[in-house]
Amino acid sequence: MQTLLSVRNPVIQAARALQTRKAREESGLFLCEGEHMVGEAAKNVPGDVRTVFVAQESKEKYAALLESLPQATCYAVPESVLQAISQVKTPQGIAATVMLPRPVHPEELGDKVILLENVQDPGNVGTILRTADAAGFQTCILTPGCADPFSPKALRATMGSVFRVPCVQTDDDAHTVRTLKTAGYAVLASVLDGEDFYNRPKLPQKVCVIIGNEGAGITPQTAAEATHRFRLPMRGGAESLNAAVAAAILMYEITMRG
Repeated sequence: MQTLLSVRNPVIQAARALQTRKAREESGLFLCEGEHMVGEAAKNVPGDVRTVFVAQESKEKYAALLESLPQATCYAVPESVLQAISQVKTPQGIAATVMLPRPVHPEELGDKVILLENVQDPGNVGTILRTADAAGFQTCILTPGCADPFSPKALRATMGSVFRVPCVQTDDDAHTVRTLKTAGYAVLASVLDGEDFYNRPKLPQKVCVIIGNEGAGITPQTAAEATHRFRLPMRGGAESLNAAVAAAILMYEITMRG
């Protein structure tokens, strides 16, 4: 294991740069931090882990984790250098750079898909990915207006589910919905003026749920392309639900009852 002592080292500078979306897209890498996230990467995509940075005083603590990543280049660094790489106040002594996942082909989407249209809060994007993983949804499609699922805040919210639920980027929301319909998906738009979700008919095996922007909801163009327009009934005075909460209810209901 090599030792790097300076934040000016090019390897450290490259890792620090991954805090920005531009650097992630240009390098094809993202940074994950902490024992849990690095452990999830080691368990799910060990061949995609490129470099690991370990605080010098934590080498023994993470020895087993490092042994599970023989293809990765490992560096011991002072705590100050790890803090320079990190975006959290108190780093857990380990961080890693991981390759962005390869594109998913249409035939690999799976039967249960969630499409996020302009969901801008990275915490919401990450939480929806985590819930999709738990509810058995296989793929998440994101429009250009969505927060980056590989940003630090979104990654933390996924709790590792980002390594199990592929994220697909689309440039044309309405066209994507039309393509899904052609492939046999029922496409559900979550809209305030839709039919009561709990009075829905039996849905087919292949389903795509659309969740819209936190304030504006789903765009009219995309909603018009959906095969179903549903709303979650509000029993009290609230007009709507948080995007991640609404997504969780819809996904679990569809998984359990269709």
